[in-house]
Amino acid sequence: MANESVDIETPLVDSLSHAEKWLTNNSDLLVQYGVNIISALLILFIGNIVVKAIAGSVAKLLHKKKMDKAVVEFIHGIVRYTLFVIVLIAALSRIGVQTASVVAVIGAAGLAIGLALQGSLSNFAAGVLIVGFRPFKSGDYVEIGGVAGSVDSIQIFQTILTTPDNKMVVVPNASVIGSPITNYSRHATRRIDHVIGVSYGADLKKTQEVIRKTLEADERILKEPGITVGVVALADSSVNFVVRPWVRTEQYWDVYFDTLQAIKEALDAEGIEIPFPQMDVHLNKVD
Repeated sequence: MANESVDIETPLVDSLSHAEKWLTNNSDLLVQYGVNIISALLILFIGNIVVKAIAGSVAKLLHKKKMDKAVVEFIHGIVRYTLFVIVLIAALSRIGVQTASVVAVIGAAGLAIGLALQGSLSNFAAGVLIVGFRPFKSGDYVEIGGVAGSVDSIQIFQTILTTPDNKMVVVPNASVIGSPITNYSRHATRRIDHVIGVSYGADLKKTQEVIRKTLEADERILKEPGITVGVVALADSSVNFVVRPWVRTEQYWDVYFDTLQAIKEALDAEGIEIPFPQMDVHLNKVD
């Protein structure tokens, strides 16, 4: 039993001895690697703070220059991610990874990712075009690909809209560029389009006069380019008038609702009937 104990302990003692010798011989190397790893972590930590500070400073500077909020957020994202990649390369080079190799690997990976994520790259390219051509800015009310809402921000890959009922809609930038864009806020004035139907027995000249006076009494309606009131169609159950006043863009919906109600009340007061869809049936007696 004593001999077996000695046989078991001998390999263990030898292993510990070899480990101790290896640590003694390579202590400088281990210390160097440890310092490099700690340095790399510090570079990542401090670099991330610096990157955020620089990107934030750029955003503040652009805001001071009264640049559009959507454009500022787009540039802020590009600056932040670009600087972080530089910090990451610096951290890897600190632990002994060759920078040229890292760049080559990033290039190869970028090519592979680019082929796999062509949609994302097209969204990025479309975001650059949106920022460059600026078909809309932050706060504009737009319609893009059948979605209507106020522009909240233009990000690297998507545009964020807020609908009138306070829902967030994320539209890929490629879809924004690839579809018609209707910007309701670009111009200072907008035209309201009403279609008012009256009965065939109504006095058309009187109807036109009543509608025009009703609109002229609203101070929010612009004098120029003028108010259009005219017969546009002889429909099945009514004579349709087109009513087109001009207003300031920010007052569009308020005036839209108010004028529609005011016209109805004015026509009722004058005894001018607004008919509902109906069909007249004539019976002829045959002997």
